[in-house]
Amino acid sequence: MKKNKIYIILSFFAAFLAACNPSPSLDDKTMLDYGQISYALPDSLNKHLLSAYLQNPTPSQLNTPVIICAHGYTATTFEWDELRAYANTKGTFLVSQVLLGGHGRSYQEFKKSSWEDWQSSITEEYQQLSKIGYKKIYLAGSSTGAPLIVNMIKNNFFKPDSLPKGIFLVDPIIVSSNKTLTLVGLLGPVLGYLSVDLANGEKGHWYVYRPQETLKELMALIDLTRVDLEKGIYLPVGTIMKVYKSEKDETADPVSAFMIYKGMRTAVGGNIDVEMEPSNLHVFTRLQGLDNITSDQRTLQQKVFADMESIMTK
Repeated sequence: MKKNKIYIILSFFAAFLAACNPSPSLDDKTMLDYGQISYALPDSLNKHLLSAYLQNPTPSQLNTPVIICAHGYTATTFEWDELRAYANTKGTFLVSQVLLGGHGRSYQEFKKSSWEDWQSSITEEYQQLSKIGYKKIYLAGSSTGAPLIVNMIKNNFFKPDSLPKGIFLVDPIIVSSNKTLTLVGLLGPVLGYLSVDLANGEKGHWYVYRPQETLKELMALIDLTRVDLEKGIYLPVGTIMKVYKSEKDETADPVSAFMIYKGMRTAVGGNIDVEMEPSNLHVFTRLQGLDNITSDQRTLQQKVFADMESIMTK
């Protein structure tokens, strides 16, 4: 009987392996994964990066608050389009939307990227804007963009002559709500990739397929960030931080906000500001492309945008 059970288990596992395909079928040209759509082309980068679309700022613009926005895993600059639109209507701050390394290109480019590659576009734009002479630089990170920024703080990226004024984190992922991701190291080589369903308005803006190599990178990043937070991280002098976190989130466990609150301190040891939001969306500040958006969701988004504006312009 025991041998029969082992045989059944082995047979099932063999059938499972046979059914797995380590490479997705990239035959749909409307998918970002296919490689025909690219956010990394110069015309797209020049449209979204402040250092590119405003190369000769006036003295007044150099004193205007600037916010560098970093999107999440598998996403693109599309994730921050609505904050950019809000800023354009207000005229009180400027937005620079960075495209994380390996993102917005093709499945193959994404597959070979590391989390350090993802982070590089944030550091490069910060250095460029500092060099140009912007005096009031802020950063915003949604989902995976958040731990990428926290890692910059931990590694003392910011220099005394160009410290950020503030940092905003929206639905930061420090602990994944999807507990099966912890098995990616074991099952990743077998599965090859995972896939997600996108709303019609999201297609072409997010990767459909998630290579196991990048899932490992994601887990390495958030595991590292969690350890660093447990040890304690201090913000640069004069830098504030505010976290906005959905109360229900199928991607980033709400405990992520608690871990940041416990692990982050201002330069003088003060607490950071964490605001739990009545939302069940992940990255609730991005509504464009989603189906069935409610008035409450739109009101919350605009409330948070206004709060960020108030902090930057007070």
